Amino acid sequence: MAGKIIIISAPSGCGKSTIINAILAEGKIDMQFSVSATNRAPREGEQHGVNYFFLTDEEFRKAIAEDAFVEYEEVYPGRFYGTLKSEVARICDAGHNVVLDIDVKGGVNVKALYGNQARSIFIMPPSIEELRRRLEGRGTDSQDVIAERVGKAEFEIGFAKDYEYQVVNDDLTLAIEQTKSLIEEFVK
Repeated sequence: MAGKIIIISAPSGCGKSTIINAILAEGKIDMQFSVSATNRAPREGEQHGVNYFFLTDEEFRKAIAEDAFVEYEEVYPGRFYGTLKSEVARICDAGHNVVLDIDVKGGVNVKALYGNQARSIFIMPPSIEELRRRLEGRGTDSQDVIAERVGKAEFEIGFAKDYEYQVVNDDLTLAIEQTKSLIEEFVK
């Protein structure tokens, strides 16, 4: 039986990667992470094919032209992220469920494409102020980048209504449990 697709989206800093990694680490749900493609440079410690498929600008644009993506988005000017069709097919065709950690517009598009084979979950911050505090606490971005991410988050939160479920990450343990429950019910 083909696996199902779990779409998890959120503005940067809302904890979606932490939530996904906690559920994957627990190992109770047959679920594999779909590695996304990007044309950004790897951050320290990131590996090609593990964290992302790191493509050059030319390679990414060629993949777009060849219709190789389930979804892709120019998240920031000149900065692309996308989900390769081959990754989703590889995991689902092997009978495993696939989890997509993707941009909000991409999530809406993937849900429309796969219909009932996909479940969409949007992770919400408790507030924009808390999101700003979390981004500042990371210590990885300048104030200008943080301001840009917060502005983008305000826009992205407008897409929450287009997702089947919303989970507010005010308490990480509770957010993990709520997300896990939504996934377990779907893949049974």
